[in-house]
Amino acid sequence: MTAIRNIVLVHGGFVDGSGWRGVYDELAGDGFHVRVAQNPALSLEGDVAATRRILDGLDGPAVLVGHCYGGVVISEAGTHPNVAVLAYIAAFAPEKGESVATLTADPAAGAPVPPILPPRDGFLLLDRDRFHGSFAADLPARTAAFMADAQVPWNVDTLGGTVTEPAWRHRRSWYLVATADRMIPPPAQRTMARRAGAVVVEAIGSHAVHVSQPAVVADLIRQAAA
Repeated sequence: MTAIRNIVLVHGGFVDGSGWRGVYDELAGDGFHVRVAQNPALSLEGDVAATRRILDGLDGPAVLVGHCYGGVVISEAGTHPNVAVLAYIAAFAPEKGESVATLTADPAAGAPVPPILPPRDGFLLLDRDRFHGSFAADLPARTAAFMADAQVPWNVDTLGGTVTEPAWRHRRSWYLVATADRMIPPPAQRTMARRAGAVVVEAIGSHAVHVSQPAVVADLIRQAAA
C-alpha cells in the first residue's frame, strides 16, 4: 500500500480557504503535502471542478477533507482516482440526489437555525451580529468579527447542487462531529456519519472547529492518512 502524503482541504460556505491555516501548519509540519482549494462559490459544479483541478496535479493518493458545504464538494469530487480517503469536518455528507437544500429543508424541533440573511442579487451572507454565536462561538470575539466581515458571498444556486454518486460509497471516510455546532446540528452530523459508514470522532467545538482546534482536526486527518 502506498503511503498517503497528500492532503486536500476544501472549505465551506461563507468562508474561504484561509480558515484552514492552523490545520495546514499542523500537517505541513509533519511533512504532508497540503493543498487548499478555493471554492468560487457560484455553483456546486464549479466548486467540484476547482477541487478536481488540484487532485489532477497530485503525484499520489490523497485524503480529501471537507468542512461544512465542503462535504458536499468532496462527496461529488471524491470519486477522483487520486482520492484514497475522505474526511468530513462538521460537514454535510449527502446521499445521491441530495443537496444542502434538501438536507436542511426539515430541521428538527428546537434545532438552531443559521442566521442566513435574505439573498441579495442571488447571494447569501450570515447576519454579522449573530455570526460569532452561530458559526464561531469558541473563537475570540475579534477573530469572529474578522471572519464575519470577511465573508464570501454564497450563491443560492450552490444550495440546490445535488450529488450524483456519493464518494463515501466508494472510499473509506472519517467524520469529526462538532458537538457544540449551531450551524449543522450535531444529531444531523451523527446521522450523516453513520449513513456513510464513517469512523467518527467527536470534539467539543463550534462549527468553526477547524479554526479553534486545528490540532484535533489535523489528528483526525493523520489517522485517516494512516
